[in-house]
Amino acid sequence: MPYKKMDNKGRKYQLDNLTAAKAGGDTRYEWRAKRPFGGEWITDRDDEYVNPKENWEYKGTTPYSGRIWAYNKEKMLRLDAEGRIGYTSTGTPRYKRFLDEMPGIPVQNDWSDITQAGKTERLGYPTQKPVALLERIVAASSNPGDVVLDPFCGCGTTVHAAEKLGRNWIGIDVTHLAIGLIEKRLRDAFPKVAFTTHGVPQDIAGARDLANRGREDKNYYFEFEKWALSLIAAQPGNMGKKGADRGIDGNIYFGKTHRAIVSVKAGDNIGVGMIRDLRGVIERERAEIGIFLTLTEPKKTMVAEAAAAGQFEMEGFEPVPRIQIVTIEDALHLRDRAVRLPARRDDAFKRAAREEDTRAQGQLDI
Repeated sequence: MPYKKMDNKGRKYQLDNLTAAKAGGDTRYEWRAKRPFGGEWITDRDDEYVNPKENWEYKGTTPYSGRIWAYNKEKMLRLDAEGRIGYTSTGTPRYKRFLDEMPGIPVQNDWSDITQAGKTERLGYPTQKPVALLERIVAASSNPGDVVLDPFCGCGTTVHAAEKLGRNWIGIDVTHLAIGLIEKRLRDAFPKVAFTTHGVPQDIAGARDLANRGREDKNYYFEFEKWALSLIAAQPGNMGKKGADRGIDGNIYFGKTHRAIVSVKAGDNIGVGMIRDLRGVIERERAEIGIFLTLTEPKKTMVAEAAAAGQFEMEGFEPVPRIQIVTIEDALHLRDRAVRLPARRDDAFKRAAREEDTRAQGQLDI
């Protein structure tokens, strides 16, 4: 039976039966309760029902047929004085069993009580584990203040559990997609969290360095794309697919069915033709908005071409530019606020539920 009730001291409890099957002592009396009309029942210790007060309700209860009270009246009154007697909505007395006094059952090898990550917990990462599972592992294997290491941290469930339980942590992953998700997850769940991210661009110079490495190694360029997309909380457009991206480096979904297509450019040789190409892509894909995410400052002709695409309007929201040019520098400072979208749905990676802060936040590494 769940412990859903809570007393005025914050202790959780449940109400249990106060009757017994076998007689023993003075156990056949009538138990009296009272309450103001519409209020909570309390014990009528002074037999006030004999001279009832106006606007108060009184009730006497005896055990049902074949049962007797489990305690004599003296013991019942003592339990009431100790705050051990509660009442149902009909005024029937019940015994309060407090959760913090129950020994419980030690956790066994079968952990089937933990289910898969539910819809409200899932962030859109394919191998995500339920945070309750990692909380149990972390709690059973470490103490508050210990350091938890997850060298393949994926979407960050282990570091989420460690932060929630007051552990220090180090998380490692090789993809900017995972690191961007973990950063977002931690900031959403723990608004006061502080951590340091190593191996990821922290400023425009770091962004240029990653882009330059991409010119020599295509794998680095894809990592630059994923990192840039993570700045504005966009989902990679070619995630899990082979072949050309057809001009779609990323997607941002908003409203119920709307979509913004993101084009990422890391080179210096950008021009107005790229804006026209993006406009053609959103028309071909029947998307509502195009985002041109660039490492290099745009030319005036590009800005003019984007403005010529007009505005996208959605009922109940301010119009926004149909083609938006966002620099990597702006995205570094503003993150997803660098993109103007009405009613953002944030399907790239969903927002983690906010957790209660359990400790003073420290400087952590990922």
